[in-house]
Amino acid sequence: MRVLMIEDAADLAAGVIARFSKSGIACDLAGSLAAARDHLAVQGYDALVLDINLPDGSGRDLLREIRARGDRTPVLMLTALFTIDDRVAALDLGADDYLVKPFDQRELEARLRALVRRDAEQKGDELALGQLRYSPAQMQATLDGNRLDLTRREAALLGLLLRHADQPLSKERLYDGLFAFNDADVGLNAIELYIARLRKKLAGSDVVILTQRGVGYRITRDG
Repeated sequence: MRVLMIEDAADLAAGVIARFSKSGIACDLAGSLAAARDHLAVQGYDALVLDINLPDGSGRDLLREIRARGDRTPVLMLTALFTIDDRVAALDLGADDYLVKPFDQRELEARLRALVRRDAEQKGDELALGQLRYSPAQMQATLDGNRLDLTRREAALLGLLLRHADQPLSKERLYDGLFAFNDADVGLNAIELYIARLRKKLAGSDVVILTQRGVGYRITRDG
């Protein structure tokens, strides 16, 4: 999952992004509406975490712009002061969810996972394919009942593939889902490395990751 956090409180954002990283969530940070617009002009996201009060305006203005151009990216609104009127206004403008500061990081991540599930093929809190079971919340997988030893990146990649099981995902789409702008030192070929590692760990099972040349990778049941 790749998220854009639009928040001007640097300390809060740094803490959230550090926790995101441990949870396999790639996160870019924009400290203003202008910076957010620049990010959105060049990058797609699975979800946005949008503060209402920003140095150069209201997050509601950005939300209004996004929805006006038909962008349905899930948006979770953040604010320290969130009255009933604020909540109604944000939801009416097209926000998908909201969270009041201060908040628990676990709740933020759970809400984001729920938002992303809405457009996924599998919508439960556990993803299943053949003998494979994967928990996005725990970032843990089992194969025929045996736990797989996965790194954080491998787990995140597996989750992304399983959310779109039997659908090819391009190398670029997988890269965008795993890495943020501050991971610029990581090249696109890293996806091939992680795919190779996952294939070894799935070897001998009824789940395979296929390469569709010129298209990307697809996880499916073998046979």
